[in-house]
Amino acid sequence: MTGPQLAAASNVLVYSAILVYTFALITFAVDLGRARQCAPAEPLAPASTAAEGSSEAGALRSSLVCPVSVVSRVSPVGVGILGRGLARAAGVARSLTWLAFVLHTAGVAARAAATGRPPWGNMYEFAVSGASVVTAAYLGTSWLGERRYLGAFVVGPVVLTLGLAVTVLYTEAGQLVPALRSFWLAIHVSVAFVAAALFTLGFSASVLQLLQDSSAAKTRRDGSEEARARFLQHLPDAQALEHTAYQFNAVAFPLWTFALMSGAIWAEAAWGRYWGWDPKEVWSFIIWVLYAAYLHARVTRGWTGRKAAYLSLAGYTAVLVNFGIVNVFVVGLHSYAGVS
Repeated sequence: MTGPQLAAASNVLVYSAILVYTFALITFAVDLGRARQCAPAEPLAPASTAAEGSSEAGALRSSLVCPVSVVSRVSPVGVGILGRGLARAAGVARSLTWLAFVLHTAGVAARAAATGRPPWGNMYEFAVSGASVVTAAYLGTSWLGERRYLGAFVVGPVVLTLGLAVTVLYTEAGQLVPALRSFWLAIHVSVAFVAAALFTLGFSASVLQLLQDSSAAKTRRDGSEEARARFLQHLPDAQALEHTAYQFNAVAFPLWTFALMSGAIWAEAAWGRYWGWDPKEVWSFIIWVLYAAYLHARVTRGWTGRKAAYLSLAGYTAVLVNFGIVNVFVVGLHSYAGVS
């Protein structure tokens, strides 16, 4: 295939990935809304027909992770059907995410083949490639533990990013500007992508932590579990979510540090100086400072809970500013990475 044909194929694959991601997002939302509401905590013990009534209701209540008001309206047979159906919904969501990721990655690869270089030469390519790394990070870390609850909060931003990429940031495939023609491009940008992807997962966990903490406080005030939002009732508690956010951010921080260092080395080779207070350099350093403060406050000062979450959100806000505002609207030596 010729370069233009590969570029066109890349566009088709990216649009296809957006469509499949959207279905995955819907399925994850369905799973959040009801799957965690009535999942059996352990298999029901067989009950005789004569034992129906209060004993059956008691066994049902003890075997479900459900509010009593919900359990009382569901028969054991209904619970079994519901559990199987919702487990199927979760499996469909994961399968759709994998399918979308394959299409997405193929689109990135086709763009690279069309240009004969890494597909990181402009904001469109940064957005599409970065979104694929976010999905890869989510799918990869899901093997290490139950991360199903993050699905909607990862796939949602990916869909939004891809939508903006194809509608606002789209740039025709072309060659790199001279400053980007270096082996440091693959090193610096790839590590920055992975760090930003992990920061994204940490941000999602911090948002859920704050929602869970606020909901738990409301439950304590009202004295009723049903005061909590449905999708929060059986997510991990705020403390577990805070720990998850810390794990993601703690791994991402040294990667971001390496990205800064490799960027400085590349800048010296390309422009004759390691640091020049370019807007992109300044905001990358601000991100580093905010996450360094987050890790320092949490590890040495004992900042946990909401205070740690607010610092995590501040760091990720700087990531978004760096990507969506500095790259596009601020003129500097990195302006070639913007919309062209």
